[in-house]
Amino acid sequence: MQTWKDADASRRLEAYVDSIGKLLGRKERREAFAIYVMGLLGDGERKSIEPIAARACADPKLVPAMEARLGHLLNDSPWSDAQVRAYSAEHAIDAITKNEPVLNWIVDDTGMLKQGEHSVGVQRQYTGSAGKTTNCQIAVSLSVATRSAHVPIDFELYLPVSWTDDPKRRAEARIPSDVVFQTKLELAMQMIRRAVANGVPPGVVLADGAYGNANKFRMELRELGLDYALAVLSTTKVWKLDRAERIHGDELSVSELATTLVENNAFRRCTWREGTNGGLSARFAAVRVACAYDDALIEPRVREALWLVAEWRDGEAAPTHFHLSSLPVKLSRRALVRTIKERYRTERVYEDLKGELGFDHFEGRRWPGWHHHVTAALCCFHFIAAELARRFPPSARRKTRDHALDVAA
Repeated sequence: MQTWKDADASRRLEAYVDSIGKLLGRKERREAFAIYVMGLLGDGERKSIEPIAARACADPKLVPAMEARLGHLLNDSPWSDAQVRAYSAEHAIDAITKNEPVLNWIVDDTGMLKQGEHSVGVQRQYTGSAGKTTNCQIAVSLSVATRSAHVPIDFELYLPVSWTDDPKRRAEARIPSDVVFQTKLELAMQMIRRAVANGVPPGVVLADGAYGNANKFRMELRELGLDYALAVLSTTKVWKLDRAERIHGDELSVSELATTLVENNAFRRCTWREGTNGGLSARFAAVRVACAYDDALIEPRVREALWLVAEWRDGEAAPTHFHLSSLPVKLSRRALVRTIKERYRTERVYEDLKGELGFDHFEGRRWPGWHHHVTAALCCFHFIAAELARRFPPSARRKTRDHALDVAA
C-alpha cells in the first residue's frame, strides 16, 4: 500500500487532512488528528497511541505530553465519526468511480483479538478472523466495490448483551445511553440505511449466510431499492418456479432442490477469476425460485422471483453452498457467479486495514476511543484508495456486467 507515495501525493494528503480538520473544529483537535493520521500511515510495526507519540517526538521528554494529546483526541474529544467517515468515503468513491461504476456493497464482520475483559465489546465469541471462539471484539463492516477497487466505508462495533445490560461496564466504557443491544444484522442494516441517506452509489449487496439467511434483512434491502446476492443456509425453504415464474411443485430446502439439479445434470463449471495458481472454478447451477418463509400476509403467488445459485466445489460429495439473488432474470450464470464471489475481496481489505493501518492496534477501552480510532484508519484507507485510483486507473474493458446468455439455467 506504500506505492501511492510521492511529493504530489504528500501535498494532496496535507490538503485532505486539512479539509477533514474543518469538520473537527478546534485547532488543537485538528493538529492532533493530523499527527495521528500520519502515525497510522507511517512506518512502524505497532500503531497504537504510545508508539505513534514516540515516533512523532524528536525529544523523548515530550512523548508523555504527546500521548496525553492523542489520548484526549480519541477518548474525550466530541467530534462526529459519522460526519468524518461520510466525507472521507465520498473522497474515495469519487476517485474510484471516475472510470468504472460501483457494482457491489459488501457486508461482513471481523474480529480484533484482545486480552482481558475491559476493552469495550470484548468477550469470548466466534470470529472468522481466527476461525474459532476466542476473546475478541467484533466489528461489522460495509464496503463498496467497483470492478478493480474495494473500499470499506463504515464500521459498527458489536456490543454483546454482557455489555449493553451491565450499567457498570457501560459507565466505565462511556457507552452512550441511547446505544442498546443490536444484532449484527441490525448493525449492518443501520450502515446500509446510512449509506443510502448519504447518497453512496448503489450496488448489489453481498453477505454471508449469517446475514443472507434472514428474510427480514433481504426484504428490507428490496424496500430500499437494492438488489442482493446473499448466501443462505442449506435448510432454507423455497418453491421452484416454472418458465412463467409460477410456483411449481412442493416446498423444498435448497439442498433438496440442488439434489434434483444434480440428477438433471444442471451443473456447469464456471471460472470466476484467475488466482495465483490458475483459474478459480467450481460447478454451479442456477434456477428461479420463490422463498417459502412463513408469512401469512404475503401469498406465495405474489412473492418475488429470485435466483437460487447452488455451488458444487471440487472434492465435495454434493453441492453445499447456496445463494439467493434478486438480480434480473436475463443475467448470465457467469455474471451471477462472479457477483457472488466478489464478497471474498473483503478479506484483503481487512488485511490491509490491520497490517498496514493499525486498525486492530487500538489499546484503549472506551467506546468513543474505539470509534475515533476506526474513523482515523478509514480516513487513511480512503486517501490511499483515491491515490491508487489516480496512479493506476483501471482499464476500460469489462465495465459492465456480462449479459451473454438470456437465462442462467
